[in-house]
Amino acid sequence: MSIKKHRAILVLLIVPVLAVASCRSRTDRSEGTVLLSVTDFDGLPIAISASADPPFSIDSITLRNTAKDPGSSPTSPGLQDIELRSYEVRYRRRDSGTRVPPTAVQGLFGLVAVNQSTDFENLPFMFSDQVLSQPLRDLRDFGVDRETGTAVIVLDVSMRFFGRTLSGDDIVSDPATFTIEVRP
Repeated sequence: MSIKKHRAILVLLIVPVLAVASCRSRTDRSEGTVLLSVTDFDGLPIAISASADPPFSIDSITLRNTAKDPGSSPTSPGLQDIELRSYEVRYRRRDSGTRVPPTAVQGLFGLVAVNQSTDFENLPFMFSDQVLSQPLRDLRDFGVDRETGTAVIVLDVSMRFFGRTLSGDDIVSDPATFTIEVRP
């Protein structure tokens, strides 16, 4: 065989292996046999006022517990259920500013059964601690961000959820992110 045929055969053999390996690395980031993900947001705010009273909430958020290997039949499906523990909210500036509100961590209680979803209504994503800290405090007190001189702060809001399967595996969702504008 020619070198070109060898290379073509080698490529045909390697591509499926890489595809399988990349899928495995995508699904095996966390312990256990399940994945926790945010599958839906409803009622996301696009703008909030730093002068309003916190907390600021999302109307509805859906969390889903998915088996990593959906083709397998679990011997003890209840052990793959996720007992939620907490959630974390991080903020990142999308404008030219560098100051961000502090990270929020809140307790969260609930159970997400394997291959099922659970909805949470009016889940807060910003609290007094964030509004009373810089840079949002500048908007509240002075009507502008004193770092940038603007009256609007654009933030990416990222939420991650933490839990544990009933079999004892720690589970963390990938971040789910949305963008808001904060005005005075």
